[in-house]
Amino acid sequence: MKISAYIIAYNEAEKIRDCINSVLWADEIIVADSHSTDGTSEIAEELGAKVVHIKFDGYGKLRNQAISHCTGDWIFSLDSDERCTIKVRDEILALIENAPLDIYKVPRKNYFMGKWIKHSGWYPNFRQPQLFRNGKMTYDLKPVHEGYVSHSNKEIGVIKNIIWQFPFKNTEEVIHKANRYSTLGVAKLQDRGKTGGVFKAFVHGFWSFVKHYIFKLGFLDGGAGFVIAFGNFEGTFYRYIKLAEVQANWKAPSVNPILRDG
Repeated sequence: MKISAYIIAYNEAEKIRDCINSVLWADEIIVADSHSTDGTSEIAEELGAKVVHIKFDGYGKLRNQAISHCTGDWIFSLDSDERCTIKVRDEILALIENAPLDIYKVPRKNYFMGKWIKHSGWYPNFRQPQLFRNGKMTYDLKPVHEGYVSHSNKEIGVIKNIIWQFPFKNTEEVIHKANRYSTLGVAKLQDRGKTGGVFKAFVHGFWSFVKHYIFKLGFLDGGAGFVIAFGNFEGTFYRYIKLAEVQANWKAPSVNPILRDG
């Protein structure tokens, strides 16, 4: 069985090398690069990956285009901030020879602020299934937090071993992601018929903080758990504020020409 690993990336020069190095065991590595300007593509090509340049128009569409370039019998999806491990490699290679299912989720263990996170909804956590037979899964077209579409009549499996994720290099990346994802998330709120506003933004943001810090035991992760919960507050708060901006279409009042003798 041939396996393709695909990686989506944009200006990830600091992360892409370790990411690719962790899947050099794959038969094919596809890097879907949204026209990086920091050398990401060059590093990927240096390591033997096939780079395809895809204009970013939402994560769902980007992932669908990425898998269209994969030629393997199986596809393993890895983001640039994720790392495969030896145990996951061995489990995948053994599994795909006689897999009873077509689609598998992969658990992730996150490293943040100098420690492995054990709570906060981050351990173990999952995104869309990351291992699937070619042709058995695609993605919906949501611009962010995209879902998946199963083309299999079988249930979704879960592999046993855990990959690593390094979601943020520093606080600046936390803030950048909250800003970027809140902008992309406005369309999802509009599709669900939601309305924005300062009060709604605070209520939804506060609930997001409480959910991660209290109910998902983020307080047990110390300062890192607080930052994770606060980051979720920020992302949610600004998503509803940006929705209000779009719906209200606020504009500054115009000023007529003011002449000296007017």
